Amino acid sequence: MELGTERIRKLLVQYAVPAVVAMTASSLYNMVDSIFIGHGVGPLAISGLALTFPLMNLAAAFGSLVGVGAATLVSMRLGQRDYDTARLVLGNVLVLNLIIGTVFGLLALAFLDPILYFFGASDATIGYAREYMSVILAGNVVTHMYLGLNAVLRASGNPRKAMYATINTVLINTALNPLFIYGFGWGIRGAAIATVLAQVISLVWQFRLLSDSSELLHFHRGIYRPRKRIVKEILAIGMSPFLMNVTACFIVILINKGLKEHGGDLMIGAYGIVNRLAFFFVMIVMGLNQGMQPIAGYNFGARQYDRLMHVLKLTVIGATCVTSLGFLLGELLPHWAVAVFTTDEELIRLAAEGMRIVFLCFPIIGFQMVTTNFFQSIGMAPQAIFLSLSRQLLFLLPGLLFLPDILAGMGYNGSWGVWCSMPLSDLLASLVAALMLLRELRRFRKRMQI
Repeated sequence: MELGTERIRKLLVQYAVPAVVAMTASSLYNMVDSIFIGHGVGPLAISGLALTFPLMNLAAAFGSLVGVGAATLVSMRLGQRDYDTARLVLGNVLVLNLIIGTVFGLLALAFLDPILYFFGASDATIGYAREYMSVILAGNVVTHMYLGLNAVLRASGNPRKAMYATINTVLINTALNPLFIYGFGWGIRGAAIATVLAQVISLVWQFRLLSDSSELLHFHRGIYRPRKRIVKEILAIGMSPFLMNVTACFIVILINKGLKEHGGDLMIGAYGIVNRLAFFFVMIVMGLNQGMQPIAGYNFGARQYDRLMHVLKLTVIGATCVTSLGFLLGELLPHWAVAVFTTDEELIRLAAEGMRIVFLCFPIIGFQMVTTNFFQSIGMAPQAIFLSLSRQLLFLLPGLLFLPDILAGMGYNGSWGVWCSMPLSDLLASLVAALMLLRELRRFRKRMQI
């Protein structure tokens, strides 16, 4: 009930800080693998790891389809005092993640090599990508359940417990990585084993938390049978992040292919490093969004539009501050940032050049991300889906298809066209988001006056 009565600033701090810490830890979780692989295996191994990003995005798409949709639905039902439906959502999340995670993992494993070659692998890099993804996909069902239950924990008023689950996963992974890579000599496969094992341990802890009958949402009989209405609502709300991740998968494939064609295998590794660094700041903004989501969802359900707009404003300000810091790092200290991942001078040079370009419009992408999440948090799925796809399909896709060849035809390196497509799409997508948000805010103000 505090979501509808407590001061918005206090609520956002209360919910966003644990989420930001968790998402920062999650981004470090991904960076740890890259750092240990870069130093312990070699620069081509980083390229092999970068080739797995599209498949990881596709796996994340199915995970977010269930997890994000369920978290939003739980928040809205709690705001409406519909506790029975909120409990049913928990049971349906468990079953959906079990089914989707298992099916996706088995299918991807069955066609792993053709998939990786399609993603841009060469004979020099596919071995690294195959070793890593074969382990990750074997544990895919664990990943889906871990992420889905964490989303429900956060949405049901337990942001700190969700944060602890993520931090525990990062700490365990960080401790196991050097042991498995260096100590046991397992190389890139060791990094994947550490990742899955860390998630297994955290999933066991989540099951323990959600088995406590004193909690409002907990596992018990009668909640596991899939309910058509609930499943439909979960999938409808989760469709926005699902499509965003699916298009991200397709876009990363184009990026990898473009960079390989115009720069070679090492250029893919450079993008892998830049992507990890950009992901760090993006994940912090996602943490702010996760803190906003239950507050926005509850107050929208309770028709408290003044509180809804207040939390949106504070989240936009926080996100813009975060992405502006990313901009400063990318423009002023790119060599220092990428050198954390590798000692290879050529890889450092390529990644630093790419980072300066990619981070050029970073100050405004926080606003675009918050706006997309805002529509998603209040159940406005069509608007959220359109904004999710606008950057990827309307703006980035044409840039990736045409800019490299245009620049190559003018005598420049075609890889610059790949890099420049990213900040250009950020700028255009943010303008579209601003127009859509202004229109919706006018409607909220009219409702407040009635």
